[in-house]
Amino acid sequence: MGMQLQKLHRYATRPGLFFTQDGGADIIVRSETAEAMWLSVLEPLDGPSEFYLDAIRLPDDSAAAFVEPMMEHRVVTRRVPGYAMRETLFRMDGPNYGLWYVHLPKAWDGMMYGFRANGVWDPRHGLMFNPYKFLIDPYGKGIEGTAQLDPAAFAYECEIRDGRVVGDCYGRMSTLDSLGKVPYSVAIDDRDVTKHDRDPVHPHVQWRKTVIYELHVKGFTARAPWLAPELRGTYAGLAHPKTLSYLQELGVTSIELMPIHAKQPELFLQQQGKRNYWGYSTLNYFSPEPSYATKKAQQQGATAVRQEVIDMVKALHQAGFEVIMDVVFNHTCEGGNEGMTVSWRGLDNLSTYRQSAHPGHLEDTTGCGNTLDFTDTHNVMFAVDSLSYWAKRIGIDGFRFDLAVSTARLNGSFTPYHPFLYALRSDQLLGNLKLIMEPWDVGPDGWRTGQFLTPFSEWNDRFRDTARSFWVTDVAARLAPHASMKAKPMVSMQEIATRLCGSADVFATNPGRGASSSINFVTAHDGFTLADLVSYERKHNEANGEQNRDGASHNHSANFGVEGPSNNALVLNVRERAAMNLLGMLMLSLGTPMMLAGDEFGNSQQGNNNAYCLDDETTWLDWSWIHGPDDSPERRRMRSLADLIALRKTLDIYHHEDFFTRLTQLGLKKRTKSRVEWFLPDGSTPRDTDWHSDAIHAFTMRLASGHERSVAIVVNSGADDLDMVLPADCEWRMLWSSAQVHDDAPFLYSRGTDANQDAQDVEDAQDIEDRAATVNLKDGKRPPMAHDGLEGVETRNMKPQGAKEVASANHGATRERDMDQPAAELANRSGNDGSDGMVWRIPANSISLLAS
Repeated sequence: MGMQLQKLHRYATRPGLFFTQDGGADIIVRSETAEAMWLSVLEPLDGPSEFYLDAIRLPDDSAAAFVEPMMEHRVVTRRVPGYAMRETLFRMDGPNYGLWYVHLPKAWDGMMYGFRANGVWDPRHGLMFNPYKFLIDPYGKGIEGTAQLDPAAFAYECEIRDGRVVGDCYGRMSTLDSLGKVPYSVAIDDRDVTKHDRDPVHPHVQWRKTVIYELHVKGFTARAPWLAPELRGTYAGLAHPKTLSYLQELGVTSIELMPIHAKQPELFLQQQGKRNYWGYSTLNYFSPEPSYATKKAQQQGATAVRQEVIDMVKALHQAGFEVIMDVVFNHTCEGGNEGMTVSWRGLDNLSTYRQSAHPGHLEDTTGCGNTLDFTDTHNVMFAVDSLSYWAKRIGIDGFRFDLAVSTARLNGSFTPYHPFLYALRSDQLLGNLKLIMEPWDVGPDGWRTGQFLTPFSEWNDRFRDTARSFWVTDVAARLAPHASMKAKPMVSMQEIATRLCGSADVFATNPGRGASSSINFVTAHDGFTLADLVSYERKHNEANGEQNRDGASHNHSANFGVEGPSNNALVLNVRERAAMNLLGMLMLSLGTPMMLAGDEFGNSQQGNNNAYCLDDETTWLDWSWIHGPDDSPERRRMRSLADLIALRKTLDIYHHEDFFTRLTQLGLKKRTKSRVEWFLPDGSTPRDTDWHSDAIHAFTMRLASGHERSVAIVVNSGADDLDMVLPADCEWRMLWSSAQVHDDAPFLYSRGTDANQDAQDVEDAQDIEDRAATVNLKDGKRPPMAHDGLEGVETRNMKPQGAKEVASANHGATRERDMDQPAAELANRSGNDGSDGMVWRIPANSISLLAS
């Protein structure tokens, strides 16, 4: 007769594994098109079986002999040929509105399990059921093992030749058992009611005070010298006190983790012997990626792996950081129909993936072979369940949705009113978390920046491209000796000003959306690092194995005279200034800044702008500088950026959701109706024609309101120092400048003095001469400048940081002054009452922050 299974202890309304008080578990899985379903429980052969006495025992002599008996009997058990494990199969009841369910009389933490499904084999109509394929639980909270490049891992008959899959995915069904060739799910007992009792309070950083730092869990610490080898590249390594101290010193508020869901390389990569390092190839949406855990946790099993993730999140919270998680609900690791069958394809291919109008083909708006179908209510519920689990149980504070447009298409077209987006908005937990959308995909009309509604924020590619063009390619064109380079169109004042003001033209389109909806960034995991952006004109992705065809070709990048690494101090200087200008604009613009880990010290990927498949020193951050001299370029940049982030936090002008200004057809609104004022270098207000001119490279942006500190952002992207008139109705102090990394900064001088003298303060002369010698300049007069290094470019002198004098070979005299001395005091001292505005000497190619 065999075992008589008991009824469920709960209503079968949600898929998953639920432990029960009788020592067993209710297991539920969804498939709307399967004809039969089995729960498969795996046990090691070296121990007694919990089910052996009550199950029908199958002979061990044939790998295929289990399929027919399991269809005849309620419970069968067998020894898996070639593996030291026993498989017990329980026929599940159903379907009940698409749900299959069974009560397991005995279940335990760490139990290995999965499913087998049977139904129609008709790949040309989207039906790919194969009972020989072992399938992981989409709701499984733990996972172990990997999918091997083996014919058994595929639902169709195929073979592997020279590392390539040869077969017809629409051909005959495979009868090879995949167990042992694919991963398996691991049960985790979650019934501890005290599990959150001592959790630290979530930081709950307000959007308007958020600074996001995107990092890869493994890559961030894989080469960290402050960690023991066993902690490098792990969840525990990120949670280490010294790691947290570094992040605190930098001053960011929110850590955005690249995907930590369990992952599986795409078939394309497996055939090349590569892996998906980034992790945008999800194997399971509830299980964390085991390879990022310490070896000790991996050996202890899935529960220990998950606990290490929970402990990491707790440690980050305790240190004051929010944790945002990158999630990939647009596609799965199974790829196109030719891919492996490890879970969804074998359970319900027709309902899981969007089907093309061509029978048997999948719709692909992700570039990864498949697209999850969020027109299916159950897929929406699945995603919400996953997100809620990570928020409640793991402690995640927000989510970034990769290729979010693919999750919000109805009848092939994007809509901000998609059921999935409504489900996120209306959920009491998820709707109050940080929700960030990548507002594009590769489908038709896939670029949708600014079109997601409240409460979503979005990556702002308009900000990225404008900032890069203004500070990199436009500057490179002006410095280039060839006229053909200078003929390229440049960014207008209106465009750069609009990005500084929060991109109201993109994000002020719907009521309730504030400036924090704009996630401003200049670099991210996808593309050049900041160091490479200013060192390479072309991508160098040969190591990816695709003949450099992959990755974006239009990057708004420049090399400033030398492609790649250079020992030329002049080239290095202009690159460093370009990088600091980009970081300066990022932190001084209204909106939510996001930076890429490693940009604060100049990390490079050797020109690879799509290093998704390189799990090596190309993508692991290089920390070799961390124990170097205190005045190294890396430390100088990091200190400067940390200072700027700290300043941003102190300026109330940034702590508002309101945009600084709104747009008219011609430009920005009049000063009287805006919290921002604009001045050209001579102190005049821009005219309508000025806004649209790409010949204006310098301007002052003044931010003020009746009860707040006035702030001036002074921009000069030209190749020469510039005298700029600032309003004289307050006392200005220089707080930060991108020129400071080269011992330069804006300074005030009075109009009544001679600005054409060629003087040099004795106190600083020796310091400048010494630094000039170190870079082997022939004349020995000055250090390299940010705009130097290209033939035909005029040069000037530069003031050492902290000195009381600035020299300018082209613009004349230096004036002794204190960097922090109020403007009005200097004006009065020189006899200028400031009524015509105060004149500041602004270094070439710089962005600076002044405040009253």
